[in-house]
Amino acid sequence: MRPELSDEAIRLGRVLAALMPREPEVHGLVALMELTAARFAARVDRNGDPVLLADQDRRRWDRGRITRGRAALATADALGRGRGAYGLQAAIAECHAVADSVDDTDWDRIVLLYEALGRISPSPVVELNRAAAVAMATGPASALRIIDQLSASGALRGYHLLPATRGELLRRLGREDEARSEFAVAAAIAGNDRERALLERKARGSQR
Repeated sequence: MRPELSDEAIRLGRVLAALMPREPEVHGLVALMELTAARFAARVDRNGDPVLLADQDRRRWDRGRITRGRAALATADALGRGRGAYGLQAAIAECHAVADSVDDTDWDRIVLLYEALGRISPSPVVELNRAAAVAMATGPASALRIIDQLSASGALRGYHLLPATRGELLRRLGREDEARSEFAVAAAIAGNDRERALLERKARGSQR
């Protein structure tokens, strides 16, 4: 992560919002950047290793950024022209930001938001994220079917988060050997050293 680059992007986004106050997607983009940056402090541990959403200390989330992000999203919605891709992604980030825990998150709403995003801005990464939300909303079995369709399509070949996500689903289903195999595949193609180390630990059977 490069927080200083994020800060500059947010500053420029706010300049653009001032220049184009009637453009909802500009406000949606500002909302998305603020809500995403709000979680930066909790996304890595003291050693610089990635911390998954479920394990993040939400007390470290920047409440000021969350407030500003929600306000920008409300401004976008008030314009009454519907949400574009940035606005929908910001709405997903808002669902995470307002929840006290992973279990308290409105996963059904997140699934619906990803479905809407997939209609206006379809991509295999959106579908992968929808699968992760489906796993939380209705269980890993239904999500695994989505992941297997993505794998069969070849659209995300070489993208480490596909086998990593499949490994998580298989582990939740109690299919440990298959899960470790998927984590090993993900580790082999991960481009980030920290992520690779985390996936290698999971491939060995460690949870963290």
